[in-house]
Amino acid sequence: MADVKVSRTVLDRTAPVRAGCPEAAAEPSAGVLRPHGLRDLRQTRPAALHYPAGDLLVVSGLPGSGKSTLMRRCVRAPLVDSQLVREEYAARLPSWLPYAVYRPLVRIAHYRRLRRAVLGGGPLTVHDCGAVPYVRQWLVRMAERQGRRVHLVLLDVSAEEARDGQRARGQAVSAYAFARHRDAARRLRRRLAGTGCPPAGCASAVVLDRAGARALREIVFVAS
Repeated sequence: MADVKVSRTVLDRTAPVRAGCPEAAAEPSAGVLRPHGLRDLRQTRPAALHYPAGDLLVVSGLPGSGKSTLMRRCVRAPLVDSQLVREEYAARLPSWLPYAVYRPLVRIAHYRRLRRAVLGGGPLTVHDCGAVPYVRQWLVRMAERQGRRVHLVLLDVSAEEARDGQRARGQAVSAYAFARHRDAARRLRRRLAGTGCPPAGCASAVVLDRAGARALREIVFVAS
C-alpha cells in the first residue's frame, strides 16, 4: 500500500503551483483542454486533450496502468506502441514460447518503428514504459531538431491497480521488471512535484488517474 500513498501525495492536488514555472496555471475546467505546463487532472475530468499539430505525445505509466487501452481508444493520430509489436509477434509464434525468448526482437522492432515514425514528422503518440528514460530524452532531442515539442501524459495508478490490469490482459510482468518500472514512475512523480513543471524538454505534462483516463474521449492534434 506504500505505492498508493506515494502516488496520491507526491503531487498534492491542494498545493499551489510553484511560481518558478511560468507556464503553470490553475486547474482547467472540464471539457476540451490544451495542456501547457504541469496539469494534475486527478480530480478534473476533461473530455478531450488537444495538442498542436506536428507535436509528439508520450504516454507513460506502470505496466497494466492502461496506456495501450487509452491510446487505442482516444488517440486520433499515428501511434507507436510496443504492446502492438508484442501482440504481432505473439500471433506469429507458437503460444508455448515464453515472451522472454523473443522480447529482444520485440524491442528492436519497436525502436525501429519509433525512429522511422519520428523522422517521418507529423503528429505522433508514443508508448513509454518509463524504465528507460533515455528514450524520452532522445525524443526530446529529435523534436527540438525538427522544431516541434514533446508532451507527456502520466497515468498515475497504484501498484495494485497496475497488477490488476496485467492480470486482466493476461500478461504479467516479472517482479524484477515491475520493480524497475515502479521506481522509474516514483522518480518521475517526485520530479514533477519537486519542480512544479513538466520534465526538462517537455512543453506540458498531464497527470491522470484511472477515472480520468476512462472519462477521456479523444486525444487529437490540431492547428494552433
